[in-house]
Amino acid sequence: MTKTIKQNIEDRENSYLSEYATKSKDAQRKIYEDPCEFRTEFQRDRDRILHSKAFRRLKHKTQVFLSPFDDHFRTRLTHTLEVSQIARTISRALNLNEDLTEAIALGHDLGHTPFGHCGEGVLNELVEGGFHHNIQSVRVVEVLEKLNLCTATIEGIRTHSWGYEPTTPEGKVVQLADKIAYINHDIDDSIRAGVISESDLPKDCINYFSSNQGLRLNKMITEIVNNSQNTPNISMSEEAWGYTTELRKWMFDNVYTDSPAKLEESKAKRVIKELFYLYIDKIKNLCDYDKAQRVVTDYISGMTDRYAIERYKENFIPVGFNNGSQDDYLYKIANSQING
Repeated sequence: MTKTIKQNIEDRENSYLSEYATKSKDAQRKIYEDPCEFRTEFQRDRDRILHSKAFRRLKHKTQVFLSPFDDHFRTRLTHTLEVSQIARTISRALNLNEDLTEAIALGHDLGHTPFGHCGEGVLNELVEGGFHHNIQSVRVVEVLEKLNLCTATIEGIRTHSWGYEPTTPEGKVVQLADKIAYINHDIDDSIRAGVISESDLPKDCINYFSSNQGLRLNKMITEIVNNSQNTPNISMSEEAWGYTTELRKWMFDNVYTDSPAKLEESKAKRVIKELFYLYIDKIKNLCDYDKAQRVVTDYISGMTDRYAIERYKENFIPVGFNNGSQDDYLYKIANSQING
């Protein structure tokens, strides 16, 4: 019997992928679907995420700087794309499953709130049981958009946040790629914004990695690849990870907390908080509190920055009484001239 294109791809995976790689032929979905003739299951996952509504909304969600006017600042979407690029590079070098890696990377932040981690922190305080964007990302793909992704993809999305232990090497690659992506691009954005300068960065970290973003990023990727050959454990060398952790801590101390980049966060927190209580009040008579809280959390976490701001303006900012546009007066004058 003639093999399908998909089966030929799976055969190639068995031939060249690492013994530790997750093979497409072993992919499982909670709900069975007839296979595609030319795409593996992880390729299908990647495509579904890419075409999802939640993915498109990432372009108007904050990474670090809220609603910047400068188009060169990262958004949650460009962060996701950078994570995907880094993760794919590492997976390819280690002969892991690049399609699974890309699917996890593209889906890892689908559940992120407007206003970045500031918005996440507010919902975490308001929602009983807390709110975590990685768990919400899983809810997006499983419940809200019903993408029926493979279990390995869902598990990788769930465990991308630090403190979780990915069950596949591809998931571990994305977890590391997420960290080194945001450390490097947030340094770049912070320098562009004038929050820090290149000379401010810790000298020992710069001596080890370089002050140049491209060289620094390449060094981090190289450390992961060189330290993870022929092993299921994906990691940097202890020395490299020490400097990476130091650089990350420095960013928290100098950018992520109490810096000019965070001046608008108190306003953003108020937007999320007021909308949360407003919407709970609006639907509290339609269902019990737990369900109302779940609905409101899904709604607010899915908002873009600008959509949240518009809903806040609509509900909390007074507008003048509108008895017709100025164009109405134009027509009134015209009618008086015509009929006069």
